[in-house]
Amino acid sequence: MKKSVIELENMEFYAFHGCYSQEKIVGNRFIVNLSVVTDAQKAAVSDNVADTVSYLDVYNVVRQEMAVTSNILENVANRILMRLADEFEAIESMLIKISKMTPPLGGQVERVSVTLEYVR
Repeated sequence: MKKSVIELENMEFYAFHGCYSQEKIVGNRFIVNLSVVTDAQKAAVSDNVADTVSYLDVYNVVRQEMAVTSNILENVANRILMRLADEFEAIESMLIKISKMTPPLGGQVERVSVTLEYVR
């Protein structure tokens, strides 16, 4: 068994997540980092994307879920992890970090982030 970590780093989205009504109207920039652990033995030998977890397909799931408005980042992260787990049986574990850039906290803050882990 050959473990593989597939990382999608610094995916940037403009979305409308937040508890405040203005956040749902104006939106904000979000950065998503995702690590997916899978068994890469078959793909390493076959050189066939069908034998691994396609990072294009993973990106598309993240993009689609980021477009669904949520009040809190924990909900967004959980939805992404659960959908990926449902769609890709080969995923053994995942770690996702979602950052909201320049959050409306009444002071200068570069970002707030939430990190969730999934283990099958």
